[in-house]
Amino acid sequence: MWMNAVKKILIIIPPERFRDEELFVTKNILESDGHSVDIASTKTGLINGSRGGNINCSTLIADVNINDYAAVVFVGGGGSKLLFNDRTAIEIAMKMNKQKKVVSAICLAPVILANAGILLNKNATVAGTEAKTIEAKGARYAGPGVIVDGNIVTANAPKASQLFGQKINELLKIF
Repeated sequence: MWMNAVKKILIIIPPERFRDEELFVTKNILESDGHSVDIASTKTGLINGSRGGNINCSTLIADVNINDYAAVVFVGGGGSKLLFNDRTAIEIAMKMNKQKKVVSAICLAPVILANAGILLNKNATVAGTEAKTIEAKGARYAGPGVIVDGNIVTANAPKASQLFGQKINELLKIF
């Protein structure tokens, strides 16, 4: 691996009930490709996943400098609904998209991207319960799995976590 290929990735998790696989599997895949990962949320300290895992978060999303990162990953789980209309999360997605950085979200979290307006006329996926939500914001719901449209990666469920991480790594070679 070339040293200049290593990039910093921002993973944003909800302040509670993130989906463990979506964080840990994705994070491991990104790190296995040599990238460094920072975890941010709307609170710091120990944050619990919905499946018994936890992670120490030392960065508030309000303190994030997007210029430090090549990509952002929004992790799903029931707690991600707390970020659906979070102004800071939406602004991070909008600004990173405007700079043509990799913007990604899994499970319920693509609703954040839809609310940021960046799924307009894009193929995307989300947990099935929110398909109508992203369509109402102009996304073209493309069914389950992992969908890449330009610099945006969306995935619909925890079982897609490995492919989700792989697709982000592929895009990091381009963007």
